[in-house]
Amino acid sequence: MSKYTSFPEPIEDHNPFQDPAVTQHSSNTGYATLDLYNPFDNKTGPPPPYEATSPSAPPLPAQTPPSRTTPTEPRNYGSYNSKPVVSAATAELLRKQEELEKKARELERRERELESHSLGPGASRQNNWPPLPSFCPVGSCFYQDISLEISQTFQRTVTIMYYFWMFSAGTLLFNLISSLAMFCVDPSGGVGLGLAILWALLFTPCSFVCWYRTVYKAFRSDSSFNFFAFFFIFFAQVVVFVIMTIGIPEWGFSGWIVSLAALKKSVPVGVIMMLNAVLFTAQTAMGVVMLKKVHSLYRQTDASFQKAQAEFATGVMSNQAVRQAATTAAQGAFAAPR
Repeated sequence: MSKYTSFPEPIEDHNPFQDPAVTQHSSNTGYATLDLYNPFDNKTGPPPPYEATSPSAPPLPAQTPPSRTTPTEPRNYGSYNSKPVVSAATAELLRKQEELEKKARELERRERELESHSLGPGASRQNNWPPLPSFCPVGSCFYQDISLEISQTFQRTVTIMYYFWMFSAGTLLFNLISSLAMFCVDPSGGVGLGLAILWALLFTPCSFVCWYRTVYKAFRSDSSFNFFAFFFIFFAQVVVFVIMTIGIPEWGFSGWIVSLAALKKSVPVGVIMMLNAVLFTAQTAMGVVMLKKVHSLYRQTDASFQKAQAEFATGVMSNQAVRQAATTAAQGAFAAPR
């Protein structure tokens, strides 16, 4: 049957390790030396050390060529016009947001100032007006801080009233100088000089206490009583300003009548008194304007005549001197014999 098959005849005592494929594999030195170790070999000794073959470097990735722009293709170099166009409605919302944030910062600033100036139990706020040096034996009489105690809406008005009071005090001082100049020319006008000194000493502190401090407290605490007191007192002050502007002789005011009469006696003195008359006129006009201004702001507040009455009654009853007098009168009425 061997002639009909393609397999060769088996050979007896064939050594499988003498196969050409095995001998070729054993003679290849490119493999690890551990593969050449035969554990069945009779030779003694440790196995040969392992020699690792150097790994081959991984292939580099293929780099894509940089894209080239055509001559007609525009390049973006980061121009300033790359921001999106903001619509008018969005701009209005941003503006309102900025205003709200500004108001919030202002409220936080005022709150911090109020906290820093807050009074503890038994403490008192130190007066700061008039600003006097530390070595002066007389201390300040009032405390005022327009930026802290007055609302931001009314700060400008209160500040103008403060400067207007200073202007009035300066006008009275200039009136004293012009009356003194007139007395030097005509010694018979000593009455006018004496009254000018009296008006300067009287109106300067009284105007500060009576109408400036009144309007200051009215805007500080939204007091209806102080508003009505200011209107009554300041209206009388405006009437006095009109009398000052007229310049009735021997009343101590260098108004228009006295100034025109002084031109006949001395031209330089008459010019000085006419300048004083111009200041009196500006003072009167400014007083009328500020009276209307404060009245318009008063109508924007919650003040009323009923609140003014309630505040007056509360202030009178809270006064320690008034309560003591009322208690003494009541005790005397009950103790009187019938």
